[in-house]
Amino acid sequence: MLTPMVAGGVVFPGLFLLSKKTLQRLPQLRWEEADAVTVSARLVSSVQAIMASTAGYIVSTSCKHIIDDQHWLSSAYTQFAVPYFIYDIYAMFLCHWHKHQVKGHGGEDGTPRALGSTWAVVRGYLHKEFLMVLHHAVMVLVCFPLSVVWRQGKGDFFLGCMLMAEVSTPFVCLGKILIQYKQQHTLLHKVNGALMLLSFLCCRVLLFPYLYWAYGRHAGLSLLAVPLAIPAHVNLGAALLLAPQLYWFFLICRGACRLFRPRSSPPPSPCQTQD
Repeated sequence: MLTPMVAGGVVFPGLFLLSKKTLQRLPQLRWEEADAVTVSARLVSSVQAIMASTAGYIVSTSCKHIIDDQHWLSSAYTQFAVPYFIYDIYAMFLCHWHKHQVKGHGGEDGTPRALGSTWAVVRGYLHKEFLMVLHHAVMVLVCFPLSVVWRQGKGDFFLGCMLMAEVSTPFVCLGKILIQYKQQHTLLHKVNGALMLLSFLCCRVLLFPYLYWAYGRHAGLSLLAVPLAIPAHVNLGAALLLAPQLYWFFLICRGACRLFRPRSSPPPSPCQTQD
């Protein structure tokens, strides 16, 4: 178990540092640290999402029997991804920190003027990103132990499908980068926004009804009969995982409506969400 986790603990922070240094040193770019940190964090999130969704596709398509079939990637990637969620909490804080400095709240060397200012940045970060930090903490402290211990090798198909929820993350990250560089009105931003909306709906919101339907087909039950046939704690867990996805999807829809609504002034972005 330790080998995949150690590998993840090296790969994700290492990729972040490599990307940040490269963006700062390339003669064509020479980005400031704040820009390099933000873009590097988005890049690492996109890479992790591509890896997770690829692993999920391999696992879910390989498991013909949705309960008993196993695939080594389901356990290996779950362990590999644990350090990412820990790293990403810190990476999001760095992005928030640098945004705070850009707004003029730091000293000449980029550090906060006082300890009280530091705690203000931390509180502001936790207030703004509370749902995302909570999501990451639950993934590490709850979902990881459950997937490794509680499942006891059962249901790799469902875990693979859950990993494919990351399909939407690269579109979210690209949208935030385009916003960072004032590209909200470009065709690329609009196309990316539409793809983000579609992928989020299919891979994060409709994922849960699909999992219920897949189990119902396996057990010979209708979709409506599945919630009554499975343990209550499974329904509760699915509801808790679905709730933030619905909230983020609402934010994406609200932003998309503003983006595609004809207006004389520049429209806001649809990317007012997170992973």
